[in-house]
Amino acid sequence: MLTIAVDAMGGDHAPKAEVEGAIRAARNLGVKVILVGQQDAVRRELAEHDGHYDLPIEIVHASERVTMDDSAARAVRAKRDSSMRVASRLVRDGCAQGFVSAGNTGAVMATAKMVQGVVPGVDRPALVGILPTVEGSPVLVVDVGANVDCSPRMLAQFAVMAEIYSRTILRRPKPRVGILSIGEEEHKGNELTRAAWPLLKQLNINFIGNVEGRDIYGGKVDVIVCDGFIGNVALKVSEGLVDMVKHVLQESLEATIASKIGYVLSKTAYADFRKRLDYSEYGGAPLLGVRGVCIICHGRSNANAIKNAIRVAKEFSENRINQRIEEELRGKAREQAGD
Repeated sequence: MLTIAVDAMGGDHAPKAEVEGAIRAARNLGVKVILVGQQDAVRRELAEHDGHYDLPIEIVHASERVTMDDSAARAVRAKRDSSMRVASRLVRDGCAQGFVSAGNTGAVMATAKMVQGVVPGVDRPALVGILPTVEGSPVLVVDVGANVDCSPRMLAQFAVMAEIYSRTILRRPKPRVGILSIGEEEHKGNELTRAAWPLLKQLNINFIGNVEGRDIYGGKVDVIVCDGFIGNVALKVSEGLVDMVKHVLQESLEATIASKIGYVLSKTAYADFRKRLDYSEYGGAPLLGVRGVCIICHGRSNANAIKNAIRVAKEFSENRINQRIEEELRGKAREQAGD
């Protein structure tokens, strides 16, 4: 049975959402969950749920908590017994195969990088966003916030890592990989995208060139590569747009539906619409390029998001994603040395 450590004190609703999500995962996903955090608070929350005694759930105490106001440097250096650091240490020491946190993104990334270490051949780990498309299959956007400033070499590494993820987890036999830019032509974009183009073209991947912002949801590309600044802006704009559309659509339905039958049918369609766009169904964003598995969730994650983040951590571990990344990067390095 795989073991996943959960930072029980990370999110906006901690430890309530983390505990409930862990219970759902332990009950339905066939995993053991270690809840890491302030022991008394976690135990009190567990006591609110009947039937948890028979589930494979363990509590590991951590006396400190990283807040959203803490800088990444302070979280790593000053809070050595924080819940996220203890959870990351469990992965490093082999007590867990992955860890999940809805805490401060920068702090989680810095902690995982320092405690677990980075896969050889990777300059910086990258955060993957999973977004829906009109084709029904999700698109991966990398990086969505781990690295604000990137080099062309880093974008090439992001492309390799996300391509492996798309091929292995999402079962795309030959993922289409593009660079997010302001035009499809090779000469369009800024200095970074133009310099990254030839590097991605040389890789043994299905590189389709530049893609534009409107292509993110169109289903014409499986992996979109960009720096963390652009990726995070795209992700946050998308979240805001989804919230606005859901709100406007619900208001319109309530205002215009005349018949009871029409109301029921429309409510069913609206429920399906919300589910397709619900971030909690995707769980969290994997941090590619670190040793072990690290999944970073939205700060406002609910129990369903935590459960699905644990599911993603399990899938990553079962499919040896980071080991495959290391093997493929090593192989590409040998190829370049031979050239």
